[in-house]
Amino acid sequence: MTRFFWLREDEAATAAFSGSFNAAHKWCLPGVKCSACGTTWSSWGNHYPLVDLSQLPERAAFEKARPEPFTEFSRLRELVRSLAPPDAELPPGAAFGPLVGTASGEFGPFTWQGTSLLLVRRDAMERLQAEGVRGLLGGQTELRFRKKESPELLDLQLEPRGLLHPDCIPSDASPPCPTCGRHAFARPDAPILAAASLPADVDAFRLVNFATMIIGTDRFVDAMRRLGLEGIACQELPTR
Repeated sequence: MTRFFWLREDEAATAAFSGSFNAAHKWCLPGVKCSACGTTWSSWGNHYPLVDLSQLPERAAFEKARPEPFTEFSRLRELVRSLAPPDAELPPGAAFGPLVGTASGEFGPFTWQGTSLLLVRRDAMERLQAEGVRGLLGGQTELRFRKKESPELLDLQLEPRGLLHPDCIPSDASPPCPTCGRHAFARPDAPILAAASLPADVDAFRLVNFATMIIGTDRFVDAMRRLGLEGIACQELPTR
């Protein structure tokens, strides 16, 4: 039976490396101003670094973060839907293309930005794949280093595939907005995963209803530990 783990930054391990970066994805969907629920909002955690918008005639409309009325947001979302993975979650603020910015220092196997943007060195990803870890996709980054010799850092495309179980979502949370889809609630103190929603074909993914949470299977965690790849703390989560 597959076990599932919440993957977060191991701050003690990453502190041993000096690597850092200041970057953003090249394109993104705008935020939304929803007339139905009255909320202006944008999400975080839905990153698609392998989705290339460079051939879109309207690509400039995706270069600046801003809120738009739902009708305009919806129009822009439809322009990129055919370029995104099938059934991709494309909420307001979804990001596409390479990370563009600057980087410096020495990078470990994994480097985090916040809780949900995860870079991996190419050699580390290839070793995980050689150990049988499934579904790892890495997008090239456009990070500028001061020194000539720099590591090859990949931006992991971890697609939303599973759900938090309704039992752990706060009872006072409002239902999703029928127009813009916003379903706002705080991360549960004791997360539970909905067993029927969990994928059987990949070993690392995000949660559809809480995309800043990255989940890994025991296959991923065991391979990472065998290889001595540091930078990720793992907390097993129950399923129901």
